[in-house]
Amino acid sequence: MGAVLALHGITSNGHSWDAVARELGDAAQVVAPAQRGRAGSADQPGPYGIARHAQDALELLDERGIDQALVAGHSMGAYVAARLAADHPERVSAVVLVDGGLPLPVPEGADPDDLLAATLGPAKERLALTFEDRAAYHRFWRSLPAFTGDEVSDSDLAAWADHDLVGEPPELRSSVQVEAVRDDGRDLIVDDATRTAIERVNAPGVLLRAPRGLQDDENAFIPQEQADSFDHPTIELREVEDTNHYTVLLGARGARATAGAIRDLL
Repeated sequence: MGAVLALHGITSNGHSWDAVARELGDAAQVVAPAQRGRAGSADQPGPYGIARHAQDALELLDERGIDQALVAGHSMGAYVAARLAADHPERVSAVVLVDGGLPLPVPEGADPDDLLAATLGPAKERLALTFEDRAAYHRFWRSLPAFTGDEVSDSDLAAWADHDLVGEPPELRSSVQVEAVRDDGRDLIVDDATRTAIERVNAPGVLLRAPRGLQDDENAFIPQEQADSFDHPTIELREVEDTNHYTVLLGARGARATAGAIRDLL
């Protein structure tokens, strides 16, 4: 059984990989940690940043006695996966990058914090909110355009959302540390080693692209022009039809596509 290290997005947690793990079944051992500053690792101190997350991932492989793994990442996790594969190629057999890993388009003169806030939208705004109970948090997510359909099951959404919560009713809140989001987001925008990591990946891989964005709109996380010009010697780009930035991983269609890419590379 092959080992898969699965890395979540910037305001997410390891339960975002539940549907993929279920699709893989006995085909792989999926290790999906909470990255520093989120969920079960929320109390892990800074500094944060993509290089720190890649180092954490490397140490986790050491702790688990995994000499080499297929590394998969969604959104921010894709940049961590690419950085790990670029910096420690001997530990990474292949990569699956889910709607992430390519340099984010940055308008000239843009403020990194403003750009990050505009990109993440309600996903970041929720960090300042409190919720009276778990059901209220589930309703918050279901109210967002990316989750209004039935592509993400109620049980998967509940497991993922509940794992994020800390505190007690009626003041439940997200566990995600604002400083972690800020520091990690800035790396995606201004850190050259992070933005160019995918260019240094020599392992075989698949890059999965969702045609719709975080708000289930036409602003895809990987713009169409960037996808059209993508050319990498070892990584194949595949579009996952009728998905957005969230459902490309958490939804049934996206989970099947992600699990299929992983199976192809195991």
